[in-house]
Amino acid sequence: MSWAGSVRREVFAGSPRGGWVLGHNRYRFQARWTLEAPPDRVYSVLERAEEYPRWWPQVRGVVMGGADGGRGRIRSVLPFELRVTAWVMRRDPAARVLEIGLSGDIEGWARWTVRPCGDGAVALFAQEVEARRRLLRLLAIPGRPFFVVNHTLMMRAGQRGLRAALRRGLDEG
Repeated sequence: MSWAGSVRREVFAGSPRGGWVLGHNRYRFQARWTLEAPPDRVYSVLERAEEYPRWWPQVRGVVMGGADGGRGRIRSVLPFELRVTAWVMRRDPAARVLEIGLSGDIEGWARWTVRPCGDGAVALFAQEVEARRRLLRLLAIPGRPFFVVNHTLMMRAGQRGLRAALRRGLDEG
């Protein structure tokens, strides 16, 4: 599915590091995490989705369904949990790119790209999703700013958690 072909308008709905809303139920999010670890170490942690709950508090659970996918439960500040099924669309250790497809309460894709940055790395997150859960769709217009802030807070906590995981050597064992 081509997202570009189905988008009629793009409305700014948050900070440049937060998200943009595409229509009422489509969202585009971006984040940039600067990390004090070599890119290969960062990639090593990010590629192990089953361990996200160890360092990212909002990722409440991950059940792998093989090497190429699984199910996850996510909850940030708002009082509801998102349930998603994810599958690998691209795993490229040489380019340090991880991309997954998503279905369930949200549908679309998410991508991590890890690059060198000074003595460390930068992890670039990009995501385009459409809300499929009925509650999210019903609250699309009045809830939009809250959904964007919710995602932004989740990403900030993820960055803090990843930094701590790298300091603890999570990628080494």
